[in-house]
Amino acid sequence: MDKVSADGTDHSLIAAFKAGSTEAIDRIVERYENPIFTFGLKMCGHLQDAEDIVQETFFSAFKYLESFREETKLRNWLFKIAARACMRKRRKKKCEPDREISLESLIHKDGSEGKYEIPDWSDDPSDNVLRAELKEVIDNAILSLPPKYRLVFNLRDTEGFNTEETAELLEISKQSVKTRLHRARLFLREKIVSHYREGEIQ
Repeated sequence: MDKVSADGTDHSLIAAFKAGSTEAIDRIVERYENPIFTFGLKMCGHLQDAEDIVQETFFSAFKYLESFREETKLRNWLFKIAARACMRKRRKKKCEPDREISLESLIHKDGSEGKYEIPDWSDDPSDNVLRAELKEVIDNAILSLPPKYRLVFNLRDTEGFNTEETAELLEISKQSVKTRLHRARLFLREKIVSHYREGEIQ
């Protein structure tokens, strides 16, 4: 068996796996372990849960990789498995209900969608503390999203999947993806704005 290149394409790694290469398994894990872990952490909020998501994802992936279709992107397939693992974990832990976000609750009385300006420290490289605070506020706001909105937001805005890919991964319509993403963004903006408004009042 030829040595599997670390920078080989996904499909070449899959072909090597199907040919019996155990090294191909290592290469696939090396390539996608961190992205799947980060996704699991953003979805679940706990290190142990994120590690469980990684294990479940690769266990399922290698169990069914023999039947992997050539026209499918490995990254998309792995994230689809990871997304399902995240939702299963939420159900097992009986977490918060997957409630709807009311669009009306995010629209201000004047009809606007929250045009408040969040402080910008991008031109001040010395202000690491403030940037770290903003990151924490954003991360906490994302975790406060209802799970189905959090899932769409993380896939679209964090992982960079397009609308069609996200719809395929979650097996929902493209319109549902657009609706959930729009409401998630409004929800997050309101959470972040509220945080800084409270800071100004204090």
